[in-house]
Amino acid sequence: MSSLFSLLDKSACRFADRGAVFRGTEQLLTWSELRSRALRLAAGISGRCQGGDRIAVFSENRPEYVELMFAAWAAQAAIVPINYKLHDKEAAQIIDDAGATLVFVSPKLAAGLRRSSSLHRDRMVVIGEAAYEALLAHEPLVPPVVVPQTLAWLFYTSGTTGRSKGAMLTHRNLLAMTMAHLADVESLDEGSSQIHAAPMSHGSGVYVLPSVARGARQVVPASDGFDPVEFLELCDHHPACGAFLAPTMVQRLRLAVQQGGRAPPRGLRSIVYGGGPMYVEELRKSLAVFGPVFTQIYGQGEAPMTITALNRAAHGTDDDAVLGSVGWPRSGVDVRVVDPDGSVLPSGAVGEIVCRGDIVMAGYWRNPAATSQALHGGWLRTGDMGSFDEHGCLTLRDRSKDVVISGGSNIYPREVEEVLLAHPGVDKTCVVGRSDAEWGEVVVAFVVRAPGAEVSAAALDAHCLDHIARFKRPKEYHFVDELPTSSYGKVLKSELRRLLASG
Repeated sequence: MSSLFSLLDKSACRFADRGAVFRGTEQLLTWSELRSRALRLAAGISGRCQGGDRIAVFSENRPEYVELMFAAWAAQAAIVPINYKLHDKEAAQIIDDAGATLVFVSPKLAAGLRRSSSLHRDRMVVIGEAAYEALLAHEPLVPPVVVPQTLAWLFYTSGTTGRSKGAMLTHRNLLAMTMAHLADVESLDEGSSQIHAAPMSHGSGVYVLPSVARGARQVVPASDGFDPVEFLELCDHHPACGAFLAPTMVQRLRLAVQQGGRAPPRGLRSIVYGGGPMYVEELRKSLAVFGPVFTQIYGQGEAPMTITALNRAAHGTDDDAVLGSVGWPRSGVDVRVVDPDGSVLPSGAVGEIVCRGDIVMAGYWRNPAATSQALHGGWLRTGDMGSFDEHGCLTLRDRSKDVVISGGSNIYPREVEEVLLAHPGVDKTCVVGRSDAEWGEVVVAFVVRAPGAEVSAAALDAHCLDHIARFKRPKEYHFVDELPTSSYGKVLKSELRRLLASG
């Protein structure tokens, strides 16, 4: 099996002079130029790193993301993309845990990261500035032969303890993901375009691989992120556009068309959605506006984008149960629903979803206890609850992991609770998710004030912004005299959710 760099190598050979990387509507690189830059950058990286080292990238979406990914793999290093929405302190914790040798940071985020930890300054390279250009000044590296089991991507996912865990994804894992995507989800070629509006540090980043494998152009919006009107204009400019979007982005896109009196974009080929619940009502509205362009994927950082899929044809059904499902197991992946003892459950029974295949991670980085808990005999325990119907279609029923999914981002209550409890005005707290039409869910905090404290919601909001990412902070604070608990002293989150539902 080849390495991930071979995907770029082959497309550069076949489509050398075609446009490869664009910023908005402007072409920046052809395929041969992208390959050359990646190999020169790899040579520069190799002068400062050894094979097996980790290369962190802390940046908003930028065209350089593509060359950095393939440069890391050509240098036989693993890439560690960090969500640019994280707080500087959270990014520093990931860099420390990964033991990153080099940290590529965007100019927008460099000052904040320097403030968070002086330890990283000698390892930091600001993208586009002099040190970055110096790395590009080397002679191109000769692409190496890489063992498929070599670590390629360290994907940090939030943990229930409040500290991130690094899912170890190998070249084999990501090549299997790429092949399954091309088999099950999209038919791509050199006439296609991939718009990176969702974060390239996770969701959109993995779609670089199948689109590069087929020579599809990589389009990074000039805004470096998701702006609905800009996205629609890009779809009118570039041919056969596809994108990975969170459900909340799909809704904003639909509203931009309907409220702006626009025609649906003529160049829209495909929208793959996932990362959170897409309600059937919203899905039908979006199908009415954009037509049959949708595919849903279900996966995790531990099995990226590749557990099940609801393909484009299935979106033509009138069956709400199918539209509300996550579809069927992907090519090369076994999926089961099991009871607490690991026994396979029959159709209709709700249990934990487990999966196995070449797409399942090798384990968690330097965390054997978490690895042992997640992997059993080659099966990944997803922590999600679901059931199969008689036709093998999987529906998610609940999440056994206590996670709030807001706008496609996972937020674990424990990490928010720990920050709130660090405020002297807070005695107790409990964080839950509340359903929201726009974001899927929003974070709500119930707070018991410390004796004599008069802490306000505004003060707690400012405290959270000093310690965690903005998107993780509670959208509501409810001050209560006491939290409801069971006879064992466990906080009854179900009771708090009932209180929210009743107003």
